[in-house]
Amino acid sequence: MIITSRPATDDDLAQLAKIHAEMPRSPHFDGVYLEPTLARSWPTDRRAVPFLVNGEFTTDKPCGELTPVLWLTLQRYGIPVRGPAVAELGVRVDPEQLRRYNLDNLREYWQSTVATFPSELAGVAPDAVMAGKIVPWFVLGPARLHYTLAHGDIISKATAGEYLAQLFPEYADLAHRAVRWRAGEAERFTATDVVTAGDSVNAVTDDAWRRFGH
Repeated sequence: MIITSRPATDDDLAQLAKIHAEMPRSPHFDGVYLEPTLARSWPTDRRAVPFLVNGEFTTDKPCGELTPVLWLTLQRYGIPVRGPAVAELGVRVDPEQLRRYNLDNLREYWQSTVATFPSELAGVAPDAVMAGKIVPWFVLGPARLHYTLAHGDIISKATAGEYLAQLFPEYADLAHRAVRWRAGEAERFTATDVVTAGDSVNAVTDDAWRRFGH
C-alpha cells in the first residue's frame, strides 16, 4: 500500500510505469497507490486507481484489490516501511461489508469457477497429472475466506490448510499435500485431485453460507 502526497498526474503515472517496468520480474512487486483522500475513506468499490498485480502496473482498470479484506489485513498486520505506524492511519473495516464480500466471493468466483471442472475434465484420465498450482489454489483459498467469516481475522494459506483439515477432515490429506507443495516439496496432483479440490470449494462455500449468510 503506497499512500501518495497528492493525486497522480499523467506525468506521475508515466514515471511510475517506467519505474515498475525496470524492476526485477522476480520476486515481483504488488501494491496499490492511494491518494490522501482515498486513504481516509478506505474505499471498497474497486474503483480505478494505480495498482500492480503480479508485477503488472495498471492505471485505467478497476482495482480488484480494494476490498474489505485488504483493509483488514492492513489494520491487523500492516508493517510500515516508510511513514507513520499503521495505528495512526485510522484504517476502518466495516464488519458487514467484510462478511458480504467474503460470502459473495465464495459463490461468485470460487464456486462458479469449479462448476466448470466437470466439462473441462471430460475425457481426462483420472490419474493424469495436472498443473501443480491448481489444487493448492482451490483447496486453500476458500478456507481463508471461511476463517475470516468465522473469526474476523486473516490467516496464511499454510494455516488455511490446517483449518480446512479440521473443518472437513475428509479433505485433510489433500489440504496437507497442498501446503507441502507450496513449501516446495515434490507433490504431484492428478485430475482426481482437481475434482476433489472442487468438491472442497463447494463444501466450504455451502457451509459458510449456512453459517454466516443470514
